[in-house]
Amino acid sequence: MISSLSSRLKQSATGVLVTLIAAGALSACSPGAQQQASTTTAAAPAELQAPSQLVMRRLTGEQYKNIITDIFGPTVDFGGRFEPDMRTDGLLAIGASHVGVTAAGMEQYDAMSRTIAAQIVDDKHRGMMLSCAPKDAKAADDACVRQIMTEVGALLYRRPLTGAELEAFVTAARLGTTETKDFYTGLSLSLASILSSPKFLFRHETATTARGEMRLDPYTTASRLSFFLWNSGPDAALMQAAAKGELNSPRGLNRQVDRMLASPRLESGVRAFFVDFLGFDEFDNVTKDTALFPKFSTQAAEDAQEQTLRTVVDVVLTNKSDYRDIFTTRKTFLTKELGAIYQVPVVSFLPNGSPDTWHPYQFTAEDNRAGIMTHMSFTALHSPSGRGSAVLRGKAVREVLLCQKVPAPPGDVSFDLINDTTNYRTARDRLAAHTREPMCAGCHKITDPLGLALENFDAAGAWRTTEGGVQLDTSGLVDGKKFAGPAELGAVIAAMPAATSCVTNRMLGYALGRAPARDQVTGLEKSFQASGYRIPALMKLIATSPSFTRVSPETAPTQTASVAN
Repeated sequence: MISSLSSRLKQSATGVLVTLIAAGALSACSPGAQQQASTTTAAAPAELQAPSQLVMRRLTGEQYKNIITDIFGPTVDFGGRFEPDMRTDGLLAIGASHVGVTAAGMEQYDAMSRTIAAQIVDDKHRGMMLSCAPKDAKAADDACVRQIMTEVGALLYRRPLTGAELEAFVTAARLGTTETKDFYTGLSLSLASILSSPKFLFRHETATTARGEMRLDPYTTASRLSFFLWNSGPDAALMQAAAKGELNSPRGLNRQVDRMLASPRLESGVRAFFVDFLGFDEFDNVTKDTALFPKFSTQAAEDAQEQTLRTVVDVVLTNKSDYRDIFTTRKTFLTKELGAIYQVPVVSFLPNGSPDTWHPYQFTAEDNRAGIMTHMSFTALHSPSGRGSAVLRGKAVREVLLCQKVPAPPGDVSFDLINDTTNYRTARDRLAAHTREPMCAGCHKITDPLGLALENFDAAGAWRTTEGGVQLDTSGLVDGKKFAGPAELGAVIAAMPAATSCVTNRMLGYALGRAPARDQVTGLEKSFQASGYRIPALMKLIATSPSFTRVSPETAPTQTASVAN
C-alpha cells in the first residue's frame, strides 16, 4: 500500500518526479521575478567584468550528502549510490552541467529519499529534526506540515518554496496520513518526494533583469557562493542575506564572502575543489598487482588521497602560504599504512597513550620526496597495475597540473619497444628507443622528461633506486630548466607560470560551471599573483567579480534529464 500511495503522491507533489525539462531554470528569467539587482560592480580585472552563463548542474554525490548532513545532522544513513559523474574540460564541476538522470539512477534517488525521510520522522530523530509535532499522531495536521516543509523546503531547494509547491507537499502529506492513519508516515512520503525532486537534485540557476543588465537572482547567487566556497547548500545566514537583497550590492556580497571564507567550512570547499582538480575520482578504478605490491590496499589508497588533501589544506589554509608550495613542501601527514609504503616509521599512539591515525611528518632535506607529485596519490594513480609509467605520469603533470593538452598517440603506433624489458632494462632506455620513431618523438618530448623524474617511485608509490638491476637516472631538462630528481622537478614546476595559470583556470571553471575564456584567466591570474598566490584570495577574487553574478541574456540552461515514469 505504501509503495502504491508513494507513487500517487509523487504526481501530487507537482509532478517533479515525472519529467525534468529545466522549467524552473528557464521560467524565472523575467524582469520582476526577483528583487532588482544593483548595477554597481566591485573592482575586478576588466576581463572579469564579462558576463558568465546560466548553467544547470546536477548535484555531486558529495554535495548531496553535505546538504542532507547540514540540514538533518551527521547520523543520517543514505543507503544508496549516486549516478556517475562526467569530466569535461578537466573538471567534474563542468561535466555536471552535461549529465542527467537515468531511469536506473532515478530509482536509486527514490530509494535514498525514502530511506532518509523515514529516518527524519522516526522515533529516534523526529524530536531533533522536526520543528513541530502534530496534535494527533494518527491524524493530518496541515499547519505542522506547512511549517516543516516551509523550513526544510527552502534549504533543499536553495530558495523559498512557491505557494503552489508548498501546498502540493502539504496535500501529499495529508493524503498519506489519511490513507495510513499515521501523521509521520504521511509526512515521510511528502519529504521523500521533495528529496527526489529534480529541483533538489539539480542546481537550477535563474536570473533577473534590472536597468538593462541581467544578473543572477539573489538565491542563485547564494547557491553559487555556497557550492563554490563550501561545497554545500546555503546556510540560514546566506539565505537571509539573499532574502534581504544584500547580495545585490558589492558591499553585501563582500560581507558574505568574507564571512564564508573565515568559516571552518571553507576547508570542505577547498578539499572538494582539489579532489576534482587532481582527479581523485579516478581512484575508483585503480588496482595494483598484489603479488608485486602487497602493501597496496584499498585503505592505503584512501589514505593516499587524504594525505595529499591534508597537505594542501595545511599549505593553502592553515599556513596561508603560496599555492606553489604544494609542489615543494616536505611537510605532510602519514598513517601506518602509508608509512609502510614510504618506508618511514609511524607510531600508532599519541604521547598520552591515546590511539591516533594521522601524524604530521617532514621528510628530510636530503630526501627526494617533496611536494604532492611525490605522493602516492599521484604516482600510484598515474600508473598501471603492474609497473610505473613515465608516460602516464608525465602526461598527468602536463594535463592535470599545468593544463597543457597532450595529443593522443597515433592509431598505428607500435608499443613493442616500450614493453621490451629484455633488451632495454629501464624505462628511460625503452622510451629512448621508442621515440626514435618520428611519429612518436613530439609527444614524448613533452611528457617523458617529467615522468622519468618520478621513476624512483614504483606503481604503488614506494621508493626505489634501481630497475632491472640498473641504477635509475631521474635527472632531466624541462622547458630549459635542469633538475636532478623528483624534488628538484617540484621546484621547476612551482616556478612555471603554467602551474598558477592552470589552477586559476580550473578554479574559475569550477565556480562558473563552464570552461573560462583565455582572457578571463589571464586577468585573474595577474590578480592571483598580486595576492602572493593565496588560494583564499583567488576564491574571493572570483566570488566577488562581476562575472560571478552577471549573466549573458542570450544564454540559458538547456539541460534535459530523463527520469523514470
